[in-house]
Amino acid sequence: MRYNFDDPPARRNTGSLKWDVKENELPMWVADMDFETAPEIRSAIEKRASHGIFGYTVIPDSWSEAYSNWWEKRHGFKIEKDWLIFCTGVVPAISSAVRKLTTPAEKVVIQTPVYNIFFNSIINNGRRVLESPLKYENGEYSVDFDDLEKMLSDPETSLMILCNPHNPVGKIWDRTTLEKIGELCKKYGVTVFSDEIHCDITDPGTGYIPFASVSGTCKKISVTAVAPTKAFNIAGIQTAAVFVPDEILRNKMRRGLNTDEVAEPNVFAAEAAAAAFMYGGDWLDELREYIYENKKFAAEYLKNNIPQLRLVNSQATYLLWAELLCAPGKADETAEFIRSDTGLYVSEGGQYGGNGGSFLRINIACPRNRLKDGLGRLKKGLDDLEKSKA
Repeated sequence: MRYNFDDPPARRNTGSLKWDVKENELPMWVADMDFETAPEIRSAIEKRASHGIFGYTVIPDSWSEAYSNWWEKRHGFKIEKDWLIFCTGVVPAISSAVRKLTTPAEKVVIQTPVYNIFFNSIINNGRRVLESPLKYENGEYSVDFDDLEKMLSDPETSLMILCNPHNPVGKIWDRTTLEKIGELCKKYGVTVFSDEIHCDITDPGTGYIPFASVSGTCKKISVTAVAPTKAFNIAGIQTAAVFVPDEILRNKMRRGLNTDEVAEPNVFAAEAAAAAFMYGGDWLDELREYIYENKKFAAEYLKNNIPQLRLVNSQATYLLWAELLCAPGKADETAEFIRSDTGLYVSEGGQYGGNGGSFLRINIACPRNRLKDGLGRLKKGLDDLEKSKA
């Protein structure tokens, strides 16, 4: 391989949220990779830093061109440059959308289990969460359209937040599913905010389908959030975008993002994003291969050594979603026990709603030797938990 993913620099004592843990602990929780970002991005940042002046910054044309070209080449969808609006992050964009596209006490639909911050963006802004739990059958998730339509038909529902690909279950929604979601939302006058931040972390040879690309309806009623931050491990740069094909909806989002003061870039934000999409493709392809091999290794290890867990099949993200067969409904207690017993820090699934209380979320975007360490700790923790109950 051209790039080295086996020997990243140490992250302890570097101000890392993920690694702000005890010396004996191994963090495999927050969606933050342990790999250095692409050298092409680092070079762009270093070049900008070498100028030595860091004043107020505008968005260059290269930023929108990079997004547009990447989505057309990688995902078969042409994002027009005037659809794009810079924002400092996907979460700030979600919160802005909730404030601008809904009114206090209105309802926002989410499909659980789902990224826990969706709950925060809704509740903290005085709106109400409507959970439409995903169906879970034979280890696979799907949309419960009867339940979803019931939620969307509520006269107080004005927004749906879609996760595509879905975090934490790793599902890439197919075209038929997305089209049906779009038609139901149009029928009941509901706007769709599609969080597509994980779209570039898919299994090799596997693509995703942008919600807005599915139909004229989906394009008309949607706001889509995208960013290079997950795929290229640059979350700390605070750089993202929304694209909104419909002019009226786009103007609302632009006003919302500017009112919330999250539409201005720091001096490195546009440079890093443009470099990622213009020059980072080879690095990303090798990264996806590495993560896929990690995923296969973990699946085989769980199958042979950890009967207490059942891994949900996924096509995207670097997050394992594993069902607790030994302690259903007690993910919080199990995760706490594993951490205190072995030092392994994973995410308990209850915070994601739905049936998440019976699941653990495990970040495998790390060197293979660290993954082996984590899986060994996971086995020990679950074995010790069973012994403690015997």
